[in-house]
Amino acid sequence: MNILIVTQYFWPEAFRINDVARGMRDRGHDVRVLTGMPNYPAGQLYQGYGRFTPAREQFDEIPVVRAPLVTRGKSRNWRLALNYLSFALSASVVGPLRCRGPIDAVLVYEPSPVTVGLPGIVMGTIKRAPALLWIQDLWPETLEAVGVPPGSVPARVAGYVSDWIHRHCDLLLLQSRAYEAKLAARGFNVSRMEYLPNWAEQNFRPLESDDVAEDPMSGIDGFRIVFAGNIGSAQSFETVVDAATRLRDRKDIKWVIVGEGNVRGWLESEIAKRGLEETVILMGWHAPERMPAFFGHADVLLVTLRSDSIFSLTVPSKVQTYLACGKPILAALNGEGAAILEQSGAGVVGPAENGLALADGALRLAGMDAAERRLMGRAGRAYFEANFDRARLLDRLESAIERLVTQRAHTHTRR
Repeated sequence: MNILIVTQYFWPEAFRINDVARGMRDRGHDVRVLTGMPNYPAGQLYQGYGRFTPAREQFDEIPVVRAPLVTRGKSRNWRLALNYLSFALSASVVGPLRCRGPIDAVLVYEPSPVTVGLPGIVMGTIKRAPALLWIQDLWPETLEAVGVPPGSVPARVAGYVSDWIHRHCDLLLLQSRAYEAKLAARGFNVSRMEYLPNWAEQNFRPLESDDVAEDPMSGIDGFRIVFAGNIGSAQSFETVVDAATRLRDRKDIKWVIVGEGNVRGWLESEIAKRGLEETVILMGWHAPERMPAFFGHADVLLVTLRSDSIFSLTVPSKVQTYLACGKPILAALNGEGAAILEQSGAGVVGPAENGLALADGALRLAGMDAAERRLMGRAGRAYFEANFDRARLLDRLESAIERLVTQRAHTHTRR
């Protein structure tokens, strides 16, 4: 099949859709990608990229077409709105001009923003191809979680746009089972929905420190609790700072933060203000290829989210990655993500935004025998293999696309 992937974020940005593109290509499909200029999460264009160049490039022999956009900048609301809208509009123009040739299906990858669905629908309409929307963040609920008042003009507009996009896509792929009830309550038929959770790339697997030659955290002695990902408001770093402050006298417990994001400046100031320089270490951004080394040398992996109704419906993609690595997990989150970790037996789970519970969980894990922590990690890996195996989920995605392509072909034949 000829598959067009539409995504605002793509390599060299670190998103799961990179692996989806590889996986579908490896199955013999002709894959192309329509995306924007890379600027996530720092908000500045990556080195080697300009506002309009390169317009075309290759990712592992996969053709990539890039549309210009307004960068995220410091992620202020007005700048993010421009970032979202600029990609939606420019990709809707660039796609038809540069993505020539047959397209059998359009796969739209939708973390925020939902507006990425607009160029996907445009391309599906022009090419007479079904459009699948893989929903990572549920809109307009996500806007409310970041402070947009319900019922306000922006919230109402976002609701209308979201519903229009959902109605005009042929299939809604849901990364969380909890999304189904929310969408059904808004009038969407469950027959047009299918559960497709995230998985982890193949290089994420159980590794111990002896299996990894490089120790990217050399010089950080003690019990290493590692967080990897976006340092943003959704991740509730207030909770991490609270827990670290409570354990400030435990110099052996180190909170290692790997990543960048718009809360990085605030986090640095809090570390200095509270005298946490010895126990909270910011490692900055590292390429995805280096993450297995960080995880192999970690004692525990950390995931946190804010206490918000939309976040309780969401499963952070790092949950699957952490489970794949076979390490014990320390979590402060609610809802679907918490349920998965509790079912897996992979670690210690506390409520979102509860620094006391997070500190207690850290103490509990640090006080365990290493063999007991290894059992937790193995339980997590077993759960991952049973529920989030990459090959089986790619099978499911491939089958969904093939089914829609066949249905579309039969419809046109009858006409």
